[in-house]
Amino acid sequence: MGYFKLKPGTGLMGPDLQCHCPYCGRSGSPDSFWTKEQLEYARSVVGRQFSEAVRKDLKQFESYRPARGAFGIGSRMKLLPGNLPPIRHYREQQLETDVVCDNCTLQYSVFGAFAFCPDCRIHNSFQILQQNLQLVEKQISLADALEDADFRRHLIEDGLENCVSAFDGFGRETCRVRSQLSSKPDAAQSVSFQNLAKSHQQLVKLFAIDFSGSIDPELWKTTERSFFKRHLVSHRSGIVDETYMNQSGDTSAIVGRRIAISSAEVRELAAAIVTLGRVLTTILPKP
Repeated sequence: MGYFKLKPGTGLMGPDLQCHCPYCGRSGSPDSFWTKEQLEYARSVVGRQFSEAVRKDLKQFESYRPARGAFGIGSRMKLLPGNLPPIRHYREQQLETDVVCDNCTLQYSVFGAFAFCPDCRIHNSFQILQQNLQLVEKQISLADALEDADFRRHLIEDGLENCVSAFDGFGRETCRVRSQLSSKPDAAQSVSFQNLAKSHQQLVKLFAIDFSGSIDPELWKTTERSFFKRHLVSHRSGIVDETYMNQSGDTSAIVGRRIAISSAEVRELAAAIVTLGRVLTTILPKP
């Protein structure tokens, strides 16, 4: 029942193609995806045309016979004016996100951001992840060009947070659309990816997959450290504490000092997240 649009002439071509709901993935013939408002409009048009046809037929039976004979009896039959059923017009809604499918090039629009492609049914979560990380790269490039050290540090730290947020949103959506394939569908709807170790444990329980074992150990270690740094920035104003020291193994950090984050480190994290996202999409069952 979700509202979406697609652009005819883009995407897959050929006879007997099915359409897929971008929100839930349900498949069906293209003529089964009318909205409630469109159906009400169509019914009202048919009702108006039917009423007009009936009135036209009844109009043929109109007659008038003047009074004649000794008693002056005549007759008149006339169709009285009446109100025809109203046409239930509707307005197209303004959607939030325009998407061009990386797989089949269909152009479509949806509410929210994540969606199944209505043509090929590929889910766009990994595509959205890459787009968000491209924005982070623009942000870091801007930071590198600044002379203001405080503002530069702010943009770099924000870029780090945005990387983790992008991966968390991607991971949550990736699990949500596969929740019915997990051992606990309700729990799969709320998996968090802000802590890699915890998300790995949840994926083992819910989908019986080894996330960390599918990644180069060194890459996993450096990515996990960047996630710990994001936690410091978000919750401790970037100040190092004992918990970070114990979790990260970062020998260069000092408790009570501000954590050091470079633009190169954020770029490395963004590249690592692309790898993590691709692996996660591959090892999880197809939605």
